[in-house]
Amino acid sequence: MRGREWQGDVVFLHEVARGAADRSYGIQVAKLAGLPPSVIGRAEVVLASLEDDEAFGCNGGREGAARLADDLPLFAATRPTSGSSKSRNEPSAMEQALADVLPDSLSPREALDLIYQLKAAAELD
Repeated sequence: MRGREWQGDVVFLHEVARGAADRSYGIQVAKLAGLPPSVIGRAEVVLASLEDDEAFGCNGGREGAARLADDLPLFAATRPTSGSSKSRNEPSAMEQALADVLPDSLSPREALDLIYQLKAAAELD
């Protein structure tokens, strides 16, 4: 599929052509897919850094890629802290309710009732 960049966005020309694209349009496609602006902004920063490293011959861009990989907290997601004064080590009421459930012993109706109870409790928080 052929495409052109126009004012920072990609415009697909609805024309299929033989061969590879002249560049990657991943960030523009991510915009079209509705990814959050913060994600798009971070991707642009990462791309610019990789392109700078390649332009300056920094080990084929590998050093910059390794540095960026160390800076990407892909697996370091933290749970949001609640405003309560409880210690984070103490389970919430919902966590405690789930810990007490034996899923294999629930009938389908009991499982559905439990979901409704947990949903109602979550909406109160």
